[in-house]
Amino acid sequence: MRRDYNHSLPLNPGSKIMKLSTLFLTPVCLLVMTLWGVAAPPEGERFVYKTIGDRALSIYVTKPADWDQGDARPAIVFFHGGGWVGGSPGQFTEHSKYFASRGVVCFQVKYRLLDKSNKEPPVTCTQDAKSAMRWVRARSEQFGIDPDRIASAGGSAGGHLAAFVGTVDGGDGVEDDIQVSAKSNAMLLFNPVYNNGPGEWGTARVGERYKEFSPAHNLTKDDPPSIVFLGSNDKLIPVATAEKFRDDAKALGIQSELHVYEGQAHGFFNHGRDNNKWYVETVTAADRFLSELGWIEGPPTLEK
Repeated sequence: MRRDYNHSLPLNPGSKIMKLSTLFLTPVCLLVMTLWGVAAPPEGERFVYKTIGDRALSIYVTKPADWDQGDARPAIVFFHGGGWVGGSPGQFTEHSKYFASRGVVCFQVKYRLLDKSNKEPPVTCTQDAKSAMRWVRARSEQFGIDPDRIASAGGSAGGHLAAFVGTVDGGDGVEDDIQVSAKSNAMLLFNPVYNNGPGEWGTARVGERYKEFSPAHNLTKDDPPSIVFLGSNDKLIPVATAEKFRDDAKALGIQSELHVYEGQAHGFFNHGRDNNKWYVETVTAADRFLSELGWIEGPPTLEK
């Protein structure tokens, strides 16, 4: 059965529905949304990257102002956080807008969420993440991107997915064309729950199957370079866990950076937190990381 992967649905941020929805967001709701990555609908052009049954999964594209279809630009594919059970792509709208201003084509992915009432492992989440990466790479010419410069990025559970597509083989959906690689070429990871082994985050869902899902247990020398952002007071990811991931990657000859922010908790990096202090610091560091890879040019342009 043929699926329509190219249906374009432009968003309308000025619609009455979207305006009304913002009127009822209390300060408490806004705080929760910011912490867990639940945000307003993302900006950008909407496409369907995958259809499962009668459900269409969306991906949102933000292009540089001077974009041309004949370009071969770098790209970033963002996965939102929310513990695999919540969140929305809008978490990375501001990130996407900034990196588009730096010449990068950005994508924000909506993936299937898990049921909070059970303890199933994130099989559908990881399948969708790989499908999204393949969809982007297979349409490199359409979006004017370089298929060998596609970064995966995400926060918390989205950071897990971003690391998963960079490090873990297998876990593909039956509808995927596995001849197209789902492996990212760089990873931008914001407090990622990328170790799902015994005693680490996600154990309740993955159990003894952790090696199927845990990026930290699947590092190999062909994995992409990474930059990781973590608060020292993160209750889900110990600093020691992040240090081990960095050290294990370096031992394999993989470039890996770890930036620890003193006193910061989970979700500290989100746009809107602490007058955007940490958003600016982490995005600026990510910018320099991509510059070192030769993906973008010039110093960061994000202003505090």
